[in-house]
Amino acid sequence: MAGFLDNLPKVTRSILIVCVIVFLGQAVGELIGKGDVITEYFALFYPASGYFRFWQPLTYMFVHGGFMHLFFNMWAFIVFGAVLEKALGEKRYLTLFLVCGLGAAAVHLGVEYFQYRHYFAGFVALNPGHSMEELTTYFNAYQVDMACPPTVGASGAIYGIMLAFSMMWPNARLTLLFPPVSLKAKWLAIIFIGIELLTGIFLTSDGVAHFAHLGGMLFAFILMIWWKRRGVIRKYYW
Repeated sequence: MAGFLDNLPKVTRSILIVCVIVFLGQAVGELIGKGDVITEYFALFYPASGYFRFWQPLTYMFVHGGFMHLFFNMWAFIVFGAVLEKALGEKRYLTLFLVCGLGAAAVHLGVEYFQYRHYFAGFVALNPGHSMEELTTYFNAYQVDMACPPTVGASGAIYGIMLAFSMMWPNARLTLLFPPVSLKAKWLAIIFIGIELLTGIFLTSDGVAHFAHLGGMLFAFILMIWWKRRGVIRKYYW
């Protein structure tokens, strides 16, 4: 295991280790009967929720919803991130990761704002005879986390890293796990954008933050274009 970690570049290795440590902390909390305190404090809750903390748009990236969630995120992170970090350098790669993760959170919270208004309007219609202040207080205390459930995972940042990879090496051939087919990185990125957009619009109750994924990709695209125009990337493959 140590040899595997030693072969990973510094930032990729550090983020991987932090995510695993946080996941183990979640497991220990459950094991000793304390519940998932880490998710309660470090997942991304909607701002109207009583569980929201100002640091959550950053910390949610390191919290995951289960072993498979962690495994596939870290697998994709290593596949795309290790190569990208060597090309961009440690500081620029870390900047990319953080910008994509924060951008994913911003887009996701923006979508949740409209989702919140939709659910709250329905809640008001079902509870006539109460003041708006009373309804707002009750909804924010007991209902908002059902309308806008907490978000966890590095997926938004990883989708951004995948897009940045496809911009750096658009013709690199990649083989998917499911289904096991090979295609160029640029087509993989386009397919994922289409899937996330369609599922985000039509599968709103599947528990996946599709617009967070799209947000990570959007911010990655903007940052990569900005770096290219400034000429700060030494080697580019477009």
